[in-house]
Amino acid sequence: MYQKYKNVERVKPSGLELQDHLVGVQRVTKVTKGGRAFGFSAIVVVGDGNGVVGQGLGKSKDVASAIAKAIEDAKKNLVRIPIFKKTLPHEQKGKYGGARVFLKPASHGTGVIAGGAVRAVLESVGVHDVLSKSQGSSNPHNVVKATFDALLQLRSAGMIAKERGISLEKVFNG
Repeated sequence: MYQKYKNVERVKPSGLELQDHLVGVQRVTKVTKGGRAFGFSAIVVVGDGNGVVGQGLGKSKDVASAIAKAIEDAKKNLVRIPIFKKTLPHEQKGKYGGARVFLKPASHGTGVIAGGAVRAVLESVGVHDVLSKSQGSSNPHNVVKATFDALLQLRSAGMIAKERGISLEKVFNG
């Protein structure tokens, strides 16, 4: 899932205290010859509140097992996101399908200004001060993936210094 991104650090779930946020549950209907068969799909975001986050999708005939499957899937897809002083290092746009998300760092005390799916992802990451705008599709699956697209493109000052082969002071002072 994260092959197209450079500098993505995968994380193992062992030893982390992960909290899960349920983004949404959808009832899915399959019409068959014998009538309607109902199922549920759940999308969940898990994170430790300190830069580690993952998202997962679970499907089942009942809600509880769909959520449990989604949590297990999310734990398999954990990544580390660079955070700078409880906000983002720089502004970033992300997109997935018809969903577009814009994330902008904010000063201390601003809070998380974000809608439902984006808010769940940012709170799981551990970002406390951020401005965001979700445009286009409001489908929670695509909005979560667009938010992950934006977060996975973020680079810290240390990453940039390492890529350029220069010191951290030179990144800031030229």
